[in-house]
Amino acid sequence: MTVVRPRWQWRLVGDDGEAVDRPGSPVFLVRFDAEQWLGEHWRALAGQGVRQAVLQHDGRDLPPEIELPTV
Repeated sequence: MTVVRPRWQWRLVGDDGEAVDRPGSPVFLVRFDAEQWLGEHWRALAGQGVRQAVLQHDGRDLPPEIELPTV
């Protein structure tokens, strides 16, 4: 029997409103871990041009989007 685990990750959006390929988000098994990762890395992401982060659960966007301040 195979157990399917939920997948959480961030869709990172740049200034142009398009998803960015790099930097990328790891995939997490637990939502808490995904949120903690963003809390620890938002400054570096913003410094690399990421302006918005959208949490995804199994590929579906979950509101609200998080606006990253410019650094």
